[in-house]
Amino acid sequence: MDHKAAKRVAIVGAGTSGLAACKHLLARGFRPVVFEAGASVGGLWTRTLASTRLQSPTAGYRFSDFPWPEGADTYPRHDQVVEYLAAYARRFGVHECIRFRSQVVAAEYVGEDDDACVAEQWAGNGEAFGGDGAGVWRLTVRHGDSDSDTTQVYEFDFLILCIGRFSGVPNIPAFPPGGGPDAFRGRVLHSMDLSDMDDADAAALVKGKRVAVVGSGKSAYDVAAECADANGVERPCTVICRSPRWLLHDVTVWGKLHLGYLYMNRFAELMVRKPGAGLASTLLATLLTPLAWLISKVTGAYYKKAIPMWEYGMEPEFGFAGSISSCKIGMLPEAFYDKVRDGSVVIRRSRSFAFCEDGLVLDGGAVVVPADVVILATGFRGDQKLRDMFVAPRVKAIVAGSSSDTAAVPLYRECVHPRIPQMAVVGYSESLTNIYSVEMMAKWVARFLDGAFRLPSVPRMERSAAEWGRYMRRSNGESFRGACLGAVNIWYNDQLCRDMGCHPRRKKGFLAEWFQPYGAVDYADIQ
Repeated sequence: MDHKAAKRVAIVGAGTSGLAACKHLLARGFRPVVFEAGASVGGLWTRTLASTRLQSPTAGYRFSDFPWPEGADTYPRHDQVVEYLAAYARRFGVHECIRFRSQVVAAEYVGEDDDACVAEQWAGNGEAFGGDGAGVWRLTVRHGDSDSDTTQVYEFDFLILCIGRFSGVPNIPAFPPGGGPDAFRGRVLHSMDLSDMDDADAAALVKGKRVAVVGSGKSAYDVAAECADANGVERPCTVICRSPRWLLHDVTVWGKLHLGYLYMNRFAELMVRKPGAGLASTLLATLLTPLAWLISKVTGAYYKKAIPMWEYGMEPEFGFAGSISSCKIGMLPEAFYDKVRDGSVVIRRSRSFAFCEDGLVLDGGAVVVPADVVILATGFRGDQKLRDMFVAPRVKAIVAGSSSDTAAVPLYRECVHPRIPQMAVVGYSESLTNIYSVEMMAKWVARFLDGAFRLPSVPRMERSAAEWGRYMRRSNGESFRGACLGAVNIWYNDQLCRDMGCHPRRKKGFLAEWFQPYGAVDYADIQ
């Protein structure tokens, strides 16, 4: 048997990152096993609201070697996205590797685990499968549904987690004593629970009800728009928002210039103090700070004029460039502010909220919002979801960073934990178009498993991960919530390309290289 096929590789999750990881491992001769808890590929795209569409145009949201079919909408519906991902899985033989309705409930490293704490080289020799005496990952997998399930234990030589950050463990705010959901006589649920419902059940839940949605991100606006469509002005949906974000109606400014030309090319990244870039790059970014400020100011001014944010008190408190570097940016539901204008959506700003018997109390009691249903669109605890995968207390304690820094997962190249051997994480870090970044991570991991390069020493990886963590916290400021590659995606890809032995400059000609937006297609020849 070929030595690659003999290596046992497990992938957890069949969303975009899991599909990409499997595809590129297959291309290099491995036969991975993909465990997917759901009944189909697609990850989050299989559990969305009825109205959900792709936020990025299809030209940007695609695999490098698999275009969308001709005639596809610019912003496809969620079911069209699922079909695109399913077609990708069929085209590259990924579907045959997936075990559906198979939930990994526990992962345990069996081997010289304590040595990983003091080892100079990752897995003993810096290679994916380790040296002599390498351990294995023991996975406990629940197969089937709740009515008839079985549990089996498997062992693998390498584990790839593709579980994402935006599912699984909801982020529930803290409430004052007596002000939690128990004080409310209506129904309280998280947006995740609403998305998991059948479309008909979700529509029935909100129909004819006074609905309050808590949150300031894309999901809060999507939920509010659906409720407004269901109930109109007779039962307006109230959105409780603490800190508004940049949610856009279009990705072009002045109707002509795509945002990619302002924020997704090499010239734009010259204005960013990039991690590991050296003194000269830092000095140049400092000199270009006035230009970066001007671009952010002008771009923000355009959107503030084009979208009636000011009229409804929804101007973001941070600059436009900050939304790029923190990935706190999205697309408005269609005609959202028309719904606000006609009264089917009501927006209320509040620094705090609590429950009462009849609804929500804002800002310590200044305002009471009557409600029958409260939907918390308050995000997810991706760090806790990652910790919950593991059995060993040591791994739980280190995999997602310290308890005081839960958002900063210390991954080298955003993929490998320096102290956890024979494991990679793909797709945990965000970008402006996630499919673009996760595919590059998948290519890097596949080449690493194929022996194309070794990892540097553990201390060096830890220094690199810490430097990237400091960049993300510095560039995001108070809005920091985790790893985002939005403003440094090209620079990040450059590091991966150098590791893989590929030239990082991907375009033809000086002007194209520096001023044209980068995307997945530019890396299509890296397999």
